[in-house]
Order: sequence, then structure tokens, then C-alpha cells
Amino acid sequence: MVEPLRALLAEPRPPGPPARNRRDLLLAAALLVAVAVEGLVRTGLPDRAATVIMTAALVPTLLWRRERPLLTVVVVFGVSWVFPLLIGHQPELVSGAFVLLLAYAVVRWGSGREIVAGTVLILVKIAATARGADLVAGLLVMTAVFALAAAMRYRSRLRVREVDQVKLLERERLARDLHDTVAHHVSAMAIRAQAGIAVSRTSPEAAVDALRVIEAEAVRALGEMRTMVRALRGGDPAELTPSPAIADLAALAGPSPEGPEVTVAIDGELGDLSPAVGTAIFRLAQESVTNARRHGRHATRIAVRVSADAATVRLCVTDDGDGGTVRGGGFGLAGMRERAELLGGVCEAGPAAGRGWTVTAVLPRGLA
Repeated sequence: MVEPLRALLAEPRPPGPPARNRRDLLLAAALLVAVAVEGLVRTGLPDRAATVIMTAALVPTLLWRRERPLLTVVVVFGVSWVFPLLIGHQPELVSGAFVLLLAYAVVRWGSGREIVAGTVLILVKIAATARGADLVAGLLVMTAVFALAAAMRYRSRLRVREVDQVKLLERERLARDLHDTVAHHVSAMAIRAQAGIAVSRTSPEAAVDALRVIEAEAVRALGEMRTMVRALRGGDPAELTPSPAIADLAALAGPSPEGPEVTVAIDGELGDLSPAVGTAIFRLAQESVTNARRHGRHATRIAVRVSADAATVRLCVTDDGDGGTVRGGGFGLAGMRERAELLGGVCEAGPAAGRGWTVTAVLPRGLA
């Protein structure tokens, strides 16, 4: 019992709570209207004016329920505890049920200490002000609210871990691809060095040319290494197959028993493209095509287009399927964004105009 409590007290707040937005303002406004309407039309409401004013004054606390969950609980439940002492009875507005949102927020967004303090305050308040069936009902409702908030908190944490795992796996794949390209540069340097040594006595000019080639390969290799140190790699053996490149995009084209036909178009000069960037373009295109075939219901075509200018390479993958709005939460997209960011680029995905889904990625031609 001591260890679970100690672990709960050490629990930090969940990262990245949603900021206050228009929906919060609309919710608060709707509740204020509901309080006012109930105060006007409900019959037999004792101390109507005081009850309505007190309830309406507490509604704005909803705007801070994620930023200050414990403070809002202390204010609202503290006031609702003291208020009956002044008027002689509990407030009876149905619209006052918004306090359940505050109870939810303290478990969903609070730290461990805030959860313990908030739940104790809420349960003590219910036990002190309710009797009989009201007490049982209040405890049951609050228990359900706490359980729902804890489940959502756990679900969010699990999703963060899954996304982190996808990012880690993508970093490992990127490290493996970069290892292959760096090994290519080092092999070229070794061959040129051996050739330079062999001809150094008879043809010094050829040896100088070999040194220039070695210098160029070393610069490229250093660029690949700078990217590689930002990627993580596990202890599994490296794959022996060569890393894919831009030229391998042609393998994605054509009809497939798993889905619609794929077309591939490449524009621009890509001969001097960094191998790591070329591999990344292929991986992003491959993942995009897989997602389109898997999730693009009724799709008839998937178009892959790669274009390049002096500084960047742009990938665009589009399809004409249905169900575009449900594809944004996949872990494959998280890995794609991670790979693009590691190479200094960006990757975005979203519904296309009209129908279908579009994935775009922009990467630098070389690595700094």
C-alpha cells in the first residue's frame, strides 16, 4: 500500500495539456446560459438569486481546469461546501453538474499530489454534505468520473509510448541506411588511396587527383556521420541488402492485387543527390503508398511525384480514395515525420481538396 501511494505522489503532470480554446469559451458561455435559464424557469428553487449568482460565478473556473486542476477544485468545491452554511441548504441547480468536469480534470491533468489532494477534498465534501441515497449516488458518480479520467490518462500515456517506439524504430532504420552510405564513401576513399599510393612514384599528378577525390568523399562521409549520430540504433545485425534509392521508386509503379495502380513521375536532376536523402525519399514514398492502399477506400489511383531544384527535393503522394480524415493518427505517419526531421526536412499529411489524401515531404539535397 505504501509503495503504490509513493509512486502516485511522485507522478508528474501529463505533458502537453490542450491550451484554452474556443470550445472552452463556448462551453462556459453555454453553461452560463443554462444556469440563467434554469434560475428563471425552475419552480420552487429556494434562495433563487443567491444560488444562481454563486453557480454562475464558479462557471469560469472551467477555463483553467487543465492549467490549474487542483486550484479549480479547491475553489469550486470549497465554495460549494461553505455556501450551504450561509443559506442553510445545498444548491440544487442541475446545471451545477459542471463540477464533474473539474473532478475529471484533476485526475486527468493533475500531478500525483494534486490527484490525491483533489480527490480527498471532493470525497470529504460529499461525505460531509450528503446523506443516505444522495451520499451513495454522489460517491458512485465521482468514482465513475475518477475511473474515466484515469483511463484516459493511461490511454494517452500508452499512445505517447507507442509513438516514441515508432520514432525509435524509424531512427534505427535511418541509422542502418546511413551506415550503408557512409560505408560506401569509406570504401571509395580506401580504393582511391590505394590507387594513389600505387601511382605516386610514376605519376604524382594522378596521386594528387586521388587525394582530391578522397577529400570530396570525406566531406560527404562527414555529412552522413553528422546525421547518423542523431539517430539511435539497436543491437540487431545490419541488413546486408543495399539501401534503396531514387531509382528504386520505379518498383512502386504498376498495378497491385492489394489496391489501385501506382504511377511514378520524377522531374529534375537527381544524379548528385545525397544517398541518405535518396533513401529517405524512397522510404517516405513506400510508406505513403502502403497507407494509401490500406486506408484509401475506393481509390483508383495513387500518384507519386518527385521534383527537385537546386536546394531541395520534394515528394508528393496523392490518392483519390475515401476516408481521408481518419488517417491522421497512424504511427506510420509519426515515423515518416521523424525521418524527415532528422534529415532537416519536413513531412506533412492530410486530406486533399475534394477527396483523397496527400503526403508531401521536402528534404534538402545534401546533408550539412
